[in-house]
Amino acid sequence: QVQLVESGGGSVQAGGSLRLSCVASGYTSSRTCMGWFRQAPGKEREGVAAICTNYGSTYYAASVKGRFTISQDNAKNTVYLQMNSLKPEDTAMYYCAAGPLRANQLSPGVYNTWGQGTQVTVSS
Repeated sequence: QVQLVESGGGSVQAGGSLRLSCVASGYTSSRTCMGWFRQAPGKEREGVAAICTNYGSTYYAASVKGRFTISQDNAKNTVYLQMNSLKPEDTAMYYCAAGPLRANQLSPGVYNTWGQGTQVTVSS
């Protein structure tokens, strides 16, 4: 059973940076992809970025492309989300998830294992 634990959230001013971490414990298949999602109050959960290391693929939502970078350190079983040039609209609870490779890698429905989330708040 895979467990995911996120950390690194916090409060920053617009234009600032944060790096989120997601540590995976338990068995993870080499075919597993990892994703970051976010959910603001009253809104649906949306895909932010995903990485499928064994397939050499990364995916980004248009709203974060060029500002956010997803990476993975297999030796540490950790996935990172580097967030730069943060905007107030990036404020949300951020979740890490694990799932298989699928056509729409930023769709929450693809993922079957989720962390508890870490809050990111960006003030103007």
